[in-house]
Parts: sequence; C-alpha cells; structure tokens
Amino acid sequence: MATPPNGRASAADRRYLLDCDTGIDDALALGYLLADNADALVAVTTVFGNVSVGQATQNTLDLLAIAGHADIPVHVGAASSLDGAFSGSAHRVHGANGFGGVELERSPVDASAESAPAAIVRLAHEHAGRLVIIAVGPLTNLAIALSLDPSIAELIDQVVIMGGAVLHPGNATPVGEANIWHDPEAAQRVLGSNLRVVLVPLDATMRQRLTAADAAELRAAPGRIPRLIGSALEHYLSFYTGVFGAPECALHDPLAVALAVGEEQVLRSARTTLAVDCSAGPARGMTVADLRTSYRGPVDREDEVNVVVLETAEGFGARLLQKLLTLP
Repeated sequence: MATPPNGRASAADRRYLLDCDTGIDDALALGYLLADNADALVAVTTVFGNVSVGQATQNTLDLLAIAGHADIPVHVGAASSLDGAFSGSAHRVHGANGFGGVELERSPVDASAESAPAAIVRLAHEHAGRLVIIAVGPLTNLAIALSLDPSIAELIDQVVIMGGAVLHPGNATPVGEANIWHDPEAAQRVLGSNLRVVLVPLDATMRQRLTAADAAELRAAPGRIPRLIGSALEHYLSFYTGVFGAPECALHDPLAVALAVGEEQVLRSARTTLAVDCSAGPARGMTVADLRTSYRGPVDREDEVNVVVLETAEGFGARLLQKLLTLP
C-alpha cells in the first residue's frame, strides 16, 4: 500500500483503534481485526451513523463479549453530527438494530465512562507514533478529538478512513458517500488537518463482495460469531440485491481494516489533496480529490501525505471469509 513519509511504526509495533457505527459491515470489520490482531486492538470508539450511538455501542459490546474479548474497552462517542442534523439511521440497509434484526446476547460489561474523543486524545499520547485509527463511520469523534488537542495529528501514525466517493457515484446522494455526507464538516476538519490519511472510498469497496453462498458457509460454521454474522448478512444481502441485481454485498468497512493492517494489495491509488464540499447544495458531502494529472500516469504529489485507494486486488471476499471462519 502507498504509505506516508518515513517514520511509520513497524507492523509489529502498531496499535489499532476502531472508530465505528456498528452495523453489519462494521461487524465484519471488527471480526477481521479480532481474527489476528485482537492483542493490538487497544480500544473501540462508537459514533452515530448506521444506527444511534447507543445502539452502535451495545452492538459493539455484545460482539466483543461473544468473541471472548470483553476486556477491550468501548468508548461512547458523538450522538449526532457537528451541526446536530443527523443522529443515525440506516435501518433499510442494516436492520432496526443495526445487525439485520439478529438478537445478540447482552454483554456483562458496560462502556467506559471516558468519552470517545477523550480516549482518542489519551491513546494518541500513550501510543505516540504507533496508533493507527481505523474510522469506518462519520468522522465526528476524530474531529472533536482534534479540537480538544490539535497536537494528536502529529502523534497518530495513520488514519485509515472508509469514506468518500471519488470517481464513483455516492450512496447517500448522487455524489456523497454516507460516512462523509452524514457529517461533512467533521470530515473536512479531519482531511484538512495534518493527519496522515488513507482514504478507502466506494471506488475500492464496491468492487469487493461477499455472496449468499459465503453467508451460508458462515451460518454453518462451528463458531458463534461467524454464525451470527452469517445470519445478519441475510438482511444485508437482501438490500444489496437491489443494488447489484444479485445476492452479493459490498465490503466497505472490512476492506479498510485489511488495508490498515497491511494485508491487501493496492492496485491503483493516488497521493493527492483531499477535501469535502460543506455547502448546502446538491454537492454537499462530495469528496474532492485532485486527479488532474492522472493522464500522465499515477498521481503522486510529493508534497502530500494523503492517499486515496481506488482499486485493490480481487478476491478479498474469499480472504475475509476465511478470517471470519476462525472466530469462536
């Protein structure tokens, strides 16, 4: 994967923080992390988006407990966008409870009393130069954390964001991807900071998919987590059948996680400027990447640390499936 300038922590030294709005693909992302990197996952922070922040928090706590990782702290984050206009709901995509209507056994552990933005600031200092934040929901928590302590932009190793649509249509509006569109001001604050960002937009994530056959294999697995995810995928596949015309679903959040831990090959990317349209018009939430030099070859601006991933190697769905099947 294209990387920022020298000085990144080694793979063994990195610590991960997952910032999520736990719906079905967030559960896939969490499962991917837990399969091989549970010891390096220092916290999960929750945010509104697919569901309310309260529901996202409960889903996260429950999944961690069922997977045997109730010790990983969960921090509650923003309940709405910075302008207060959106507080979370994508029931048509993820079901009323964000997990396809599949009920989860309630965790015996509660969320931490420390807020998500405060936890991000603290962990950025505690793991200076080693913390990788994987943000797969609206970027409100990270934007607030930057407001609390702008210095964390120099301490965080990298932020891998599932969000945006560069050359691809949006999924919330014709040009806006949901995570960015739900809080454009927060996204602009993050992309306009000194953070080292890898953006994983719909351009890449819509190419990678799981199928109905994959979901059936998960439902037949011995582990509880794969069986639960396989059941939740029935709802997700039903929604995406209307998108793709076949029972397949896109792999937004887990692809971002796989790239963050360095396990997927990037075929096409650009190192370039990134911005978000925060106007009130039809382009609100649009992700703007400067690709004007692409006719001469790959875009690689030497003065930029921001990378946008446009295409990854085929077959991620099969590799994700094998990870999930190892879960308890």
